[in-house]
Amino acid sequence: MSLIEKGKLRIEWAAREMPVLESIYQKFLQEQPFTGKSVAACMHITTETANLIKTLAAGGATIYLCASNPLSTQDDVVEALNSEDNIHVFAKHGDDTESYYSHIKKVLSYKPHLVMDDGCDLVNYLYTQEPLLLENVIGGTEETTTGVQRLTAMEKDGILKYPIICVNDALTKHMFDNQYGTGQSTIDGIIRATNILLAGKVVVVAGYGWCGKGLAAKAKGMGARVVITEVDPIKALQAHMDGFDVLTMDVASACGEIFITVTGNKNVIDVKHFKQMKDGAILCNSGHFDSEINIKGLEELSLSFRPVKDNIEEYTLEEGRKIYVLGEGRLVNLACAEGHPSCVMDMSFANQALCAQLLCADSNLQPGLYTVPADIDQLVAELKLQSLDLQIDELTEEQFNYINSWQEGT
Repeated sequence: MSLIEKGKLRIEWAAREMPVLESIYQKFLQEQPFTGKSVAACMHITTETANLIKTLAAGGATIYLCASNPLSTQDDVVEALNSEDNIHVFAKHGDDTESYYSHIKKVLSYKPHLVMDDGCDLVNYLYTQEPLLLENVIGGTEETTTGVQRLTAMEKDGILKYPIICVNDALTKHMFDNQYGTGQSTIDGIIRATNILLAGKVVVVAGYGWCGKGLAAKAKGMGARVVITEVDPIKALQAHMDGFDVLTMDVASACGEIFITVTGNKNVIDVKHFKQMKDGAILCNSGHFDSEINIKGLEELSLSFRPVKDNIEEYTLEEGRKIYVLGEGRLVNLACAEGHPSCVMDMSFANQALCAQLLCADSNLQPGLYTVPADIDQLVAELKLQSLDLQIDELTEEQFNYINSWQEGT
């Protein structure tokens, strides 16, 4: 009971920074767009996610929720949600791999109509292990870049059986959640775990997408010397123009003091890099899966291993050099902190809620990947501006005609 009360208070606190989702909650409460529909969701179980789940339940949905990362689960939030009607959560902080997949199997066993995923593990399990359940699914959504990459490969192979909206690609998601959310929450996770001073440190950021941009800016703002590693020439050039050093990981591994991966790929930091690192190097990952740092390779290279404090593991290499890994190489902002601030998740989850409503309302969508409709993206931005009491200009009729025609010339 104490966990339930604690979780409810924390969910309520997060809701204070989520006014857009609150307005959708009230709308769903009146319209009941999900009556008779069940939702299977695999997401980070945080206070922000809880407010999304409660919004869907308010609209008449029955929710079956499991975790998209064992270390991001907040047990008080699990208990608080399980005390609600029509919400069933299967997760526990620190679940092992077997339990993780057993919970995915459990939420799918309820034959959901909607599938909401964060990283594509739920969809992957559905297609590979429970394909007979596909006939019941009318649509789905995907929250993160890594999941969209996997779904794009599935669409290319022609195997998608229902429409999926890539929420991650909404402008009101990736321009704010990925950039400002990841930037702040990653630094928060590093500092909570280590209490280290970033000023003067050489911070190596692997990947200069939206997440990498936000992270590099925040680290620079705290006085760090930031190095970017990239495989995309355009992003590397942009990092250079933004004032950052651009090096290969082979070179950066010898000079870096804190390493942060945000690429969505595997073995971005590999055995050859461990061999070059300084004594005391700190490694962490802010990409969705724990594949970016070759932890197995580091274990094999190490002479000894020990946890030195919560969320910090020490690996001792030859000549006594020590390398420290935060949060087991999992999402450092969720393993070592509380994830993105509620303010940015307000927009991300508003997109999730409205796209779920669209999937239930529009039965004519064919199987495949879809971007978030522009009118939903625009509405979320407008509602956020209203909640912040910000006003913007409107085009006059003369300006609208000028910018949308070719006859006037110069």
